[in-house]
Amino acid sequence: MILTVTLNTALDITYGVRSLRPHTSHRVTEVTERPGGKGLNVARVLAALGHEVTVTGYTGGATGRAVQDQLMCTPGVVDALVPVTGSTRRTIAVVDTTTGDTTQLNEPGPEITPAEWAAFQEAYEVLLRSASAVALCGSLPPGVPVGAYAGLVRTARAAAVPVLLDTSGEPLRRGVAARPDIVKPNADELAELTGSHDPLQATRDARRRGAHTVVASLGPEGLLAANADGRWRATPPRRVHGNPTGAGDSAVAGLLSGLVEHLSWPDRLARAVALSAATVLAPTAGEFDHAAYETLLDQITVTGDATAA
Repeated sequence: MILTVTLNTALDITYGVRSLRPHTSHRVTEVTERPGGKGLNVARVLAALGHEVTVTGYTGGATGRAVQDQLMCTPGVVDALVPVTGSTRRTIAVVDTTTGDTTQLNEPGPEITPAEWAAFQEAYEVLLRSASAVALCGSLPPGVPVGAYAGLVRTARAAAVPVLLDTSGEPLRRGVAARPDIVKPNADELAELTGSHDPLQATRDARRRGAHTVVASLGPEGLLAANADGRWRATPPRRVHGNPTGAGDSAVAGLLSGLVEHLSWPDRLARAVALSAATVLAPTAGEFDHAAYETLLDQITVTGDATAA
């Protein structure tokens, strides 16, 4: 079982409009709702790839119930969310269907009490006993300590469960120091962490800060990965146009599935890039265009070598 942690779960609402213009009214042409937050998106992609996945994090209020109702209808995904008194947040994506551009509005999430944080940590330790890998994903809701991911990384490592960290800012900085097996920042998050805008130099700096493997997302240009065994660059054959929301989460799913399947790093990266690009072609986060994924998988170029990075 793969475990995904989404402390700041959400109900993702996507509006489609023909042309998004500020200071005007818009007629929405389509609306979709999905369980959201980065780890839940990762989980749905993993389930679509045939993996058993358990999701945990927080859920509360009417929005939380809507998230859980939809999770019940998601084959392969087990709901282990922890209840809180506050209400699960909503995220709104407004997609310009003419250009494919997306405007994102994210609510902050419920205030988490110390007792609720302690309850989650207890549940997390139990879930790790049957996990083959764990992904810690996304932002922290109010009330959760800024060093929360660092503690969760250490708990996973003590349980001998490989752990991937996908967050940003101070939670990323503290989490990296706890020595996660994989971190997956985008280029901006990596630059903020290290102070370097050169992705190659920044991946080296992030490894020196504690990460065993750094996989940097370069947007439409693919992924750059470095660890003690080598350095690789994976690029798609062409730029795809669509809704990029969730593309990074699909890359995480590719990396995690490759890890538990014991694929080589070039194969893991090819899968991650193909899934990411196929997600841009799907209407909502947590989904991917299966036909496009199968086609793209054979077209990903992976370069690099297996010498020390």
